[in-house]
Amino acid sequence: MRQLDLHPQVEWWASEELPIKYVSPVDHCVHRYFPDFIVKVKKQDGSNVTYILEVKPLAQTTLRTPKRQTQKFLQEVKTYAVNQAKWQAAEEFCKDHGWEFKIITENDLGL
Repeated sequence: MRQLDLHPQVEWWASEELPIKYVSPVDHCVHRYFPDFIVKVKKQDGSNVTYILEVKPLAQTTLRTPKRQTQKFLQEVKTYAVNQAKWQAAEEFCKDHGWEFKIITENDLGL
């Protein structure tokens, strides 16, 4: 949030303000996903771009291959599947609105 506040090209931002509907692959019901941030940025050419940003640990953005299927791994699979459904819905929402969706991890933040 500090980076958003201090970045000279960020015109405005909001946190968890936008509900996006998605269907969960776990229960097949419609849920609402609130992405972490909406950010409007002024580009070098003077045009604007709006981003939906999701901040996640890198480990939650990929599915690891386990040595054996433990309860922990099965929970990771469920979380991964739900995240994929949320992110697909966000991608479609952004496409419909001319925005961009990005997943930010600790690698992007230099942590």
